[in-house]
Amino acid sequence: MSDILQQLTRVLEARRHADPGSSYVASLHERGMDAILKKVGEEAAETIIAAKNGDRGQVIHETADLWFHTLVMLSHQGLSSEDVLAELERRFGTSGIEEKAARK
Repeated sequence: MSDILQQLTRVLEARRHADPGSSYVASLHERGMDAILKKVGEEAAETIIAAKNGDRGQVIHETADLWFHTLVMLSHQGLSSEDVLAELERRFGTSGIEEKAARK
């Protein structure tokens, strides 16, 4: 399942330095973190609305958009899906209550 995340991460990294006129990802990177975060926020809101409306197809579509733009954000910061997956693996088996308490 994470193979697609690895593939997408590689493509996003390659497009990060592409021509902004021919690559949506490169254009986001050129516009900077504020533009990327604006897209993440927009996609998060659209995902919430889709979930609230109960349309499974739209939830999947909007969540894919949200994940995609989140991966662009990670790339812009020199991070990848692997970094996030490693954190999720670290937390696996720990209750959410315990994990949150450990952050304090």
